[in-house]
Amino acid sequence: MDATLAVAVFIGAYVFLVADRVDRTKVALVGAGLMLLLHVTDSGSAFFSPESGIEWDVIFLLLGMMVIVSVLRRTGVFEYVAIWCAKRSRGKPYQLMVLLVVLTGAASAMLDNVTTILLIAPVTFLVCDRLALQPVPFLIAEVLASNIGGAATLVGDPPNIIIASRADLSFNDFLVNMAPWVVVLMAVLCLMCRFLFRSAFVFDAERAEAVMALDEREAIKDRGLLVKSLVVLALVVAAFVLHPVLHYEPSVVALLGAGLLMLITDVEVGDALADVEWSTLVFFGGLFVMVGALVETGVVADMSETLADATDGKLGLASMTLLGGSAVLSAIVDNIPYVATMSPVVLGLASTIPGDDHALWWSLAFGADLGGNATAVGASANVVMIGLARRAGHPIGFWEFTKYGLVVTVVTVALTAPYIWLRYL
Repeated sequence: MDATLAVAVFIGAYVFLVADRVDRTKVALVGAGLMLLLHVTDSGSAFFSPESGIEWDVIFLLLGMMVIVSVLRRTGVFEYVAIWCAKRSRGKPYQLMVLLVVLTGAASAMLDNVTTILLIAPVTFLVCDRLALQPVPFLIAEVLASNIGGAATLVGDPPNIIIASRADLSFNDFLVNMAPWVVVLMAVLCLMCRFLFRSAFVFDAERAEAVMALDEREAIKDRGLLVKSLVVLALVVAAFVLHPVLHYEPSVVALLGAGLLMLITDVEVGDALADVEWSTLVFFGGLFVMVGALVETGVVADMSETLADATDGKLGLASMTLLGGSAVLSAIVDNIPYVATMSPVVLGLASTIPGDDHALWWSLAFGADLGGNATAVGASANVVMIGLARRAGHPIGFWEFTKYGLVVTVVTVALTAPYIWLRYL
């Protein structure tokens, strides 16, 4: 009965999210409230359970990085990068998009994809304003790149951290097995952008000429604050990369970085917190409660077990089923709780199927990371980007995002299947 109620509430909320007629934060809060009201889950499970509760690591990672970005915005560094990008692309929209996509993908591998979106979005708004371009196509291309680029390393996408913990995989394991193919997929994405977003490539020669005459160094407003901010950001990035050695969770690192930056600068705490995307954080909380109820009632586990049973003990079939099934399920529910639930299933599956069990883990990682691109709620970076766009006055609907994300997901997953087959099977 609880499972039926959980599925009914989740589907109802998802319908409203897809329809995009009610604010998504309201939908998430009502959905979470109904899960608690109907006793499908309880406060202990919703707020404190590591398996089915709110992913507080994600919430506080976002909060800490939003504060750091808020301080960085006051230095003028985003204007500097925006002018630099516009000049390097000579104001030509497609070249600009490729440059931003490559920067986003590379940064997502070093940081995580959510942090990268928080950093790249302000640059995008500014450079598009300078060149009289619509920012939405650029934002969508960037978030697609962030999810693909984040797949390259252990710290690039939160599901990778979960997989590494379960499968005892190192940072170098991800670098050797995931990164080479991610480079190929990034090149494919750049080519696809030429056709997917062709209507956005309107070149304004006068605007481009005006931007070329600008000196990006004049955009820096406070050099002292910039130096302090970049030092703290560098320390945060270093701690992200050294996670396997330091064993500090990214959320802890982000909060420590935000606290240190507040301590060593004169920026008012209230001013920094005013820039935090509180509605996005609340939406995440509600979404995690709803997905957690599906986990708590065994719905996600049943889907995962069905996926495992369909493989019939064959490594090749299991890997391809995991890749495709993970891409589909990660498009529907956020890929973080999906991977958390699926990891024990894969661990058990790997012990019963002879052959190279790492093929199963790489299939899960690629499927979950790439599948997150398919819909507006498939990955945390998507949700954050849509929240930033709405706040900047450029709302992105569920279907507006999905019509691009779904195409990219189908192509990248289809290309990844032969890579896994040829390399591991």
